[in-house]
Amino acid sequence: MPFVKQVSIRSAMTDGPVQLIKPKRYGDARGWFTEVYSVPAFANRDISCSFVQDNHSLSVPVFTLRGLHFQTPPRGQDKLVRCIRGRIFDVAVDIRLGSPTYGQWVGAELSAKNGDQLFIPIGFAHGFLTLEPDCEVTYKCSDTYAPDHDGGIRWNDAAIGIDWPMPAGSTPELSAKDTVQPLLAKFDSPFPYNGRPLAPLV
Repeated sequence: MPFVKQVSIRSAMTDGPVQLIKPKRYGDARGWFTEVYSVPAFANRDISCSFVQDNHSLSVPVFTLRGLHFQTPPRGQDKLVRCIRGRIFDVAVDIRLGSPTYGQWVGAELSAKNGDQLFIPIGFAHGFLTLEPDCEVTYKCSDTYAPDHDGGIRWNDAAIGIDWPMPAGSTPELSAKDTVQPLLAKFDSPFPYNGRPLAPLV
């Protein structure tokens, strides 16, 4: 189920820059087949980036949280994220300078069962929380990893207010880096606003 936290959206566009993609599955007695990426199909959704790197992560404990991450220009990364084992809550936060939806977020549950994917363009911080043990996540990136451009925002920044689906009072499994990421108020965004505000996922 998609989630969104936002104020009024002043745009005639029906699709926001972050998109929830639901590939169709074709099944029979053997199982199913699905096409998860196609250049012309994604171009029809106004997604024209070229992906150059595939990443694959395993998170063993339930409620492992990875994020919120991004790469700064000129090494920004568009991402196409899916969960191929278990379930995750996947989130994108608008960090584009001048955006009317700056600091707001959208999220959706991605799972091996539903096959949904989240497209997260450059200018958004990305993170996810595992909802089951032993979750595997794969994602395509439009640029390779560049440690000198690696950046992040604190996962529990109250100014963003992500409603992570965890039991009250619990703390997620975090990397040492993610426990000390800066708050949004301390972040000097290098990402320009392109005229497309964040919108609810459909």
